[in-house]
Amino acid sequence: MAVLAVLAALIVVAAGCGGREQQTGQEAKQINIGYIAWDEDIAVTYLYKELLERRGYQVNITELEAGPIYAGLAQGNPDLFLDAWLPATHEDYWKQYGPQLEDLGVWYDQATLNIAVPNYMTDVNSIADLRGRGAEFGGVITGIDPGAGLSRTTKDKAIPAYGLQNEYQLQTSSTTAMLAALQKATDEQRPIVVTLWHPHWAYARFPIKDLQDPMGAMGTAEQIHAVGRQGFSQDFPEVTEMVKRFKLNDQQLASLENEINSAPKGQEQAAAKKWADANPNVINSFAG
Repeated sequence: MAVLAVLAALIVVAAGCGGREQQTGQEAKQINIGYIAWDEDIAVTYLYKELLERRGYQVNITELEAGPIYAGLAQGNPDLFLDAWLPATHEDYWKQYGPQLEDLGVWYDQATLNIAVPNYMTDVNSIADLRGRGAEFGGVITGIDPGAGLSRTTKDKAIPAYGLQNEYQLQTSSTTAMLAALQKATDEQRPIVVTLWHPHWAYARFPIKDLQDPMGAMGTAEQIHAVGRQGFSQDFPEVTEMVKRFKLNDQQLASLENEINSAPKGQEQAAAKKWADANPNVINSFAG
């Protein structure tokens, strides 16, 4: 079934974006970008769509799951994917398809899993500080989806590593529910502890801070790479140069995500344009 799903997804991409035959003249300005429904990928994909269209490209973007995107890149369509998490999160895909792809470089190097509290909790600065204070937090660490890697890491590694299992339970539901609880708690200036990750727009919207993890239970930072199909740099030298120079720090990425996440549905590119216009120095650093 998984193979059929991948093949079906590739057919959708091919139908929506056109084949990968050699292009000449005006057609050479067409570029296909695949993206996954993760906030940072949505944000940077719409940013690139805006910036490349300013340069005269016809930009086709298609949302898919990670597996079909990697399989599609290996087959030559889409041309570009901006959200490859390495070395751990997308390790299996990279082992399978990496030799057939072009690694265009790292644009963000602080992709981390975290446990966070509001920054008005000035005496809670480490995961270790949660011990003995379970009642204050209602005995709950507010999490996201139960199947997420962040949930597994928190439950199986962080909670036992810091001896929190007798005081706290990881409450899983969804990212939306976690963010709603965080919104309510911070509005009321109440204690709350949540699972979060970088990059995420919540850091730009809420008064929160990551707790230090001296035992390393949440793992080390990953890198987000841009990846092209085979022959990408030869076919798109101008875009390749942009991508290789592309860098966003944590604050810049969080603010871009927040701008796009706050926009009405269908207005993502307009939000990307607004952010680009408000951050000319960032844009000029790689697309000037």
